[in-house]
Order: sequence, then structure tokens, then C-alpha cells
Amino acid sequence: MSPQAKLQELTAELKQHNYDYYVLANPTISDREFDMKLKELEKLEQAFPQYTDPNSPTQQVGGGITKNFETVPHSTRMLSLGNTYNKEELLDFDKRVAKLNGGNAYQYTAELKFDGFAIALRYADGKLSRAITRGDGTQGDDVTANVKTIRSIPHQLRGNYPPNLEVRGEIFMHKAAFAKLNEERANKGEDLYKNPRNTAAGTIKLQDSAEVAKRPLDGFLYQLAEHGKEELDHWDSLQRMKEYGLPVNDATQLCDTIEDVWTFIEHWDTERKNLSFEIDGVVIKVNSRLQQQEMGFTSKFPRWAMSYKFETERAESKLLSISYQVGRTGAVTPVANLEPMQLLGTTVKRASLHNADFIAELDIRIGDRVFVEKGGEIIPKIVEVDASGRGPGSEPTQFTPTCPECETLLERPEGDAVYRCPNTQHCPPQVKGRIEHFIGRKAMDVASLGEGKIDVLYQSGLVRRVADLYSLQGEQLLGLSKSIINEDTGDERIVSFKEKTVENIVGGIQASKQIPFERVLFGLGIRFVGETVAKKLAFHFKNIDALIAADFETLNAVSEIGGVIAKSVIDYFSIPENREEIEQMKVAGLQFEVIEKELASNALDGAKIVVSGVFNRFSRNELKKLIEDNGGKNVSSISKSTDFIVAGDSMGPAKKEKAEKLGVRMITEDEFAEMLG
Repeated sequence: MSPQAKLQELTAELKQHNYDYYVLANPTISDREFDMKLKELEKLEQAFPQYTDPNSPTQQVGGGITKNFETVPHSTRMLSLGNTYNKEELLDFDKRVAKLNGGNAYQYTAELKFDGFAIALRYADGKLSRAITRGDGTQGDDVTANVKTIRSIPHQLRGNYPPNLEVRGEIFMHKAAFAKLNEERANKGEDLYKNPRNTAAGTIKLQDSAEVAKRPLDGFLYQLAEHGKEELDHWDSLQRMKEYGLPVNDATQLCDTIEDVWTFIEHWDTERKNLSFEIDGVVIKVNSRLQQQEMGFTSKFPRWAMSYKFETERAESKLLSISYQVGRTGAVTPVANLEPMQLLGTTVKRASLHNADFIAELDIRIGDRVFVEKGGEIIPKIVEVDASGRGPGSEPTQFTPTCPECETLLERPEGDAVYRCPNTQHCPPQVKGRIEHFIGRKAMDVASLGEGKIDVLYQSGLVRRVADLYSLQGEQLLGLSKSIINEDTGDERIVSFKEKTVENIVGGIQASKQIPFERVLFGLGIRFVGETVAKKLAFHFKNIDALIAADFETLNAVSEIGGVIAKSVIDYFSIPENREEIEQMKVAGLQFEVIEKELASNALDGAKIVVSGVFNRFSRNELKKLIEDNGGKNVSSISKSTDFIVAGDSMGPAKKEKAEKLGVRMITEDEFAEMLG
């Protein structure tokens, strides 16, 4: 694989992981794996800067913004922290702090790193006025109504508080509360939640605050982001927050040296098992607010803070067998079936084996004793093999040559890490996976359907491809049911189609015919065509026929598309069944061309405009909509062809420097509003 293709693929993968973690609250890899991939991308970008995506994950704090809540800009950016995993890296951090402070004395605060969901709380005259999620770091979702249901979060401050106050912290769920919640779900025959962190994150984004109130959320606050004109050192700010009645965790220590910090880390690495909530490390901050300001920030992290990540707990088990799962894109993933064991309070029976290279590298064999960790304390994975107990009959593992679902001979494209099943049209997991993707919230948003119901429809023969959804009749669905077994827990639940369910499904399918072309295109599930790429292709080609007719050169010439995506699009439309299915969906009434909106004005007349920073008068999305509504074009990167930049607070220093170097004009949001009259 060429460096450009590898860089594009890794960028797309990390963007998806960011979205999974920050928006869906459903991470699929560990923090450490993400960090390793991010470092690999950074090296590639340094070596090949001409291929770097301006919206690369190396330049971003988090993921996107959900559309279910009002989007609110942060007063200052909510940054993530750099991670360390050993004492040597921690000592390197201390050396950097000493150098940046020019030999002046400094102290640290050491705090527990809660495994929860980041939140910003604003108080006006002592009353809770806003609760905002991290979002993309510059703006987040207003979830005030939901946060107000958390009993530990005060609606009214106590003591001598300033008129305006902002604090930041973490929402989480205690282990016992999580266990009780899952017990209640098991008694009702409902699917169990995976872990406390994901459950807390998903709960805080529920639309109905009454439902949020039924779930036992809690929170700790650890940063005073705004406190009138008074400047407090971090340790003093924590004490002041306690005086106001805010929940601050007591396991915090003021440290004179980095060795004091290390003692704190060693203590809580052992004691964390005795806590009622999950932690995954320790956060270290320079205590002096003045020194923090002088040390400043990188484009992603504060230079005055660092998080130390604990090693994940491991357990030993026996590898009983290896099974194989097929994903939506045909990727075949090996899964280890293990003797049941306890790991971080849960029973583990299965673990990821990633791919054939991973199996070969560790020489994993049936019957081996293996060591298992939970990646990011969420997903179990095998990290080590004990080969000492192998008998004379032990043989190396051979990756399955055929698809476990349809028995088609597997293929491994050059440069690809995984084997794939090429039977895209008739392999059951691929077909069902595409249908599940198509009905998803960011595509056609048929909320009444889900994985279990799609499985029932597929097994019954009613839906064998996406287009079949639009032929369904209510009477065909009534009374359908199937027993679904959770492979990890062995729990059984019944999926059934009752009258109200059927009514919602049929109504949702009909409503999806009004979904705009760019989301229909995303829903088709073309490899590498995510939400942003689908929008670019839709608005460039205007309709599906023009897109199908485009050759490689035409596609590759579209801004920010590139060769990898162009080839994938051509491969998809070269399959006759895919084109036939699109014709069927056209007949059903789906939107396959862009509906041109009437412009509010032509004041911007094709101007290429970059929006960067945090704004007070408008949200970033509102600014971008105003640009489009007035004839302008939103662009993500600054170049000689950029007409101007709408610049807000906290605009990235690299962008600002590039704009000044190229002589690109920067205007404020007020100047932009005046421009539009």
C-alpha cells in the first residue's frame, strides 16, 4: 500500500474511532491502541505533509456533535490530556515542566482519572444554567435537563460564590449501581449494558430526562474554568469548589516533587479495586495558575498537565477454540473462545484475536494457556501466550480459508491486514450489516428497526437487500418473532413484531423516503465513504447517475476525495446488483439527487470561506449554514484560493500562522454578520 493510501486509510479509521468514542460512547479499541495508531499517523504526516488531511485526528481533540440537542460553544476549549504509561515518560514530563518554568519552583496536584463522561457546568448567580458535553472540544451539546436529574450536582451553589462560574468534571456510574441496573434489565429479558462508562455516556444523551432520572448517575468536578476575576491556584480552586457545595473527590494530593506524584500513583494503582467507581489512571497538573498560563498549550493538549494510565488488569485462561465473525464490509475477524474467567468484575468467555498476522505473531494455538486484558478496560483481548504446557500434538493455527457463513474462498488484498469474503451480495452477515447501516440514525434513521428485527426479517425471507424494505406491508410483519441468544452472556430474548411496533416500522420506512441524497448515499455503505465524503460527492455530482458515470480521474479530482475513495466508489458501482438495487429504490421514491435550496442572497457569490475558533453570537454550524445560504462555499483548509476566514476565539495557532503567511483576510463574526446585512 502506498504511503498516501496508508495515510488516508489510517486517518479515516481514527476519525471513526473518535466518533465511536466521543459521540456514540461505544469505543471499539483501547486507549493505548488508539494512541499507538495516532503516533503512527503523526509519523506518516511528518514524512508526507502533502497528503495530510487538514481535519486529521492529530489536530482534533474529539469527535463530532450530535444533532439531538442545541449546540453550544465552550467558553474555552475542552482539551484532552497527553498520556503516559510508565515512570520514565512521567519523569520526561517533569523535565519539560522544569524547563518551561525556567528553574522556578513548582508543585503538582495529583488526582484520580475517572472513567466517565466529560461535562462543563455553568452557574449564573449561583443557579445551574447550562450543562454542556465535550463535543468536539470547541462546542458541545446542551444536556442541562438531563444533568439536573443527577442528585450530586447542585442546582444552587452555597457560600460566597461569584456571579458567573464554570466548572468541569466527569459524569459516571458506580459499580454497584451499574450491576443493579443490569440485574433489572436481565429480569425484564432486555440486553445487558456493557460497562458503566458507556452506560453513563449513553444515558446523558437520552432525549427524555425522565428516563435519565431513572438511572443512577453521579459526578465529580475537578476544574474551575471560570471564577469571575479571581485567579486561584488549582489546589485552592478545588477547596473553593467544595465550599460552594460542588462534588469534588477527596482523593487529591498536593505534591512538591514528581516522586510524591509517583507514590500517589502506586498507591491508587493498588487501591483502585476498592473504589466504588471505575478509574483508569491519575491526572497530574502544575498547581500554579500563573505557571499554567505561562506554559500554555499545544494544538491538542495543555503543556502543564498529563494523565498517567494504569496497566489494565490481566487474567489467565485456556483457549478452547477459535471462531470467525464476518462484518458488513466482509472483513473476517477471529475470536478466541475461552474457559470462563473473572476480569475486572465481569465474566469473560471470548476475546479478540484481531487478524491472521496477530495469531501468527503470538503463535496462538488451541489448548494454550493465554493471558487476557481488557483493552481500555472494555474489550477483552489476548496479550500473551504461555507455550510451556503444549503437548506433542500441538499444531500452529491455520486461519480459515473459507467464509464461516457462506463458505466462499476468502481473499486478502495486497496491503490489507484482514481477510475478506468477496461474496458481498449473498453472504448473510454482510447483507444484514449493510441493512443495519442503512437504517442507522446518521443514514435513513428508521429508529424502530434494529439488529434483532433485521435478523428476523432476513431469516423470514422478507428482506434480503436494502430495497426490500420499501416493499414491506404491515400484514407481513404482524406476529413475526424469534429467539435471540447473546453469544457473550448466553442470555436469551424474544424479538417480536406487535401491532404498535409494526406501525412504527412501516411509518419509519415511509418517512425515510424524504431523507436527502447525501444521507442516502452514506447509507449505501460504500467502503471509505463516510458521512462527510458522502456529502462532498453528493453536492459535487448533484445526482446518483452522474456519480455512477464518473471515471477514476473525475472522482480523484474532487476536493479531498483521493485515489483510495475513488477506486472504492468505482468498484461499488461496477457490481450490477448494486446498480439494480439503486434503480429499485428510485422507483420506491428515495431521494437520489440534491434538491437545490433557494439562496437567501448571493452576497458571498462562490467565496471560499474557512470557519475557525469559538464564537459567541453564532455556533460554527450556524455560520456554515449562513455561508451556504448566501452563496458561499465552506472549505476546511486554508490555501491561496481561500477568500477569507471567519475567526473566533481560540483559533488554532497553526491556522492563524498559515493565514498570515498567505495573506488571507480574517474577520470576526460581527464583521461577517455586517457583510450579510
